[in-house]
Amino acid sequence: MHSWRRILSTLALLSSAVAVPASSSVTSAPAASPTVPYASDDPNYPLWNEDEDIIPEPIRGTLGATILGPQNIPIELQNPDLLAPPTTDSGSIPNFKWPFSLSSNRLQTGGWARQQNINDMSVATDLAGVNMRLEAGAIREMHWHNDGEWAYVIAGDLRISTVTPAGQVYVGDVTQGDLWYFPAGYPHSIQAKNTTSYGAEFLLIFDSGSFSEDSTFLLTDWLAHVPKEVIAKNFQVNISAFDDIPSKELYIFPSTPPPLDIESDMVNATPAPGGSYKVVDSRTFPVSTTVCSAEVTVEVGGMRELHWHPTEPEWTFFISGQARITVYASSALANTVDFQAGDIAYIPPSYGHYVENTGNTTLLFLEIFRSALFEDVSLTQWLALTPHELVKAHLGLDDATIDSFSRVKQEVVGPAY
Repeated sequence: MHSWRRILSTLALLSSAVAVPASSSVTSAPAASPTVPYASDDPNYPLWNEDEDIIPEPIRGTLGATILGPQNIPIELQNPDLLAPPTTDSGSIPNFKWPFSLSSNRLQTGGWARQQNINDMSVATDLAGVNMRLEAGAIREMHWHNDGEWAYVIAGDLRISTVTPAGQVYVGDVTQGDLWYFPAGYPHSIQAKNTTSYGAEFLLIFDSGSFSEDSTFLLTDWLAHVPKEVIAKNFQVNISAFDDIPSKELYIFPSTPPPLDIESDMVNATPAPGGSYKVVDSRTFPVSTTVCSAEVTVEVGGMRELHWHPTEPEWTFFISGQARITVYASSALANTVDFQAGDIAYIPPSYGHYVENTGNTTLLFLEIFRSALFEDVSLTQWLALTPHELVKAHLGLDDATIDSFSRVKQEVVGPAY
């Protein structure tokens, strides 16, 4: 027992000896230092825009050098953040930009169509898009397909129709900014009205990245490959009634414009500090069970806030203006890409990103998702609702700064203070 007391006493003395600080002329501890260096304050704005009369070079500050070989100047002027990326970019992310201008266009009497699918942008596995134009009266012939069809009217007015498997009929008119949705397998038609001299143009989104506009099920194509005596037996009429059916598909063709007007429903946009946003999903458009969208405007100097979408990829279409997106893909991977009207972006699920207006006019674009419900996570809201001490430990911010963060999603923010 006494030996254990001596051992404990000895340990206590040693502990006291270790705890006594060595004599020093410095009485205060050094200031705390960050675990890693502070992030750089170097500016990373786009270095030029597509309208400038310059020869762009891959130089940012002291980094980079001139190009000695040939240059495609128009493309380089449109993509300053690819040629001279921000210093915050890191690594390589699969290409997430596709301009419709690079898509092969299918020209028909009465209109045209061009598409983007996984063959054009390998990252776009879940959604594909078609841009279509119909002259006044022209018809996209009666057809159906294996994938659901979501649509947005870019310009003009159209008459659409469908018949459900239960025999229900829908005929309606849509105008600029309106949407429609046809479930997979539902037969339907699209015809441009003559309310304008030019007809209409619209965007079609399909809930499969491998969709091809050249592989739809067309009424005329089907009947051209069925013996006429079988057609007559099916419809229970004389075979001569089918003397004039087409020998091959029509696809897009001119016709007489539809009569009268049919009212369509509208969803109003929600104002935001730097623009507006309008979400249309199954809560307001119940029939659209596989595709939803947000129509976003961003004023000059504004930005679609830093955010991500938890489970669904974002297929983005730029209608007007100029923008840039930086996509963060985890593992220190981040790339910045510039976009113009007519361009498509595809952002995989959970990739952090923003959409910044880099032009001098209002930016208008669509965010489209393969989902019945629109969901996003706002970085600002997340930090605002997280205990301050955690945010301070990560980012070194003070309480006043964290208190200024909006606890409500802003969606679109204005220029910086």
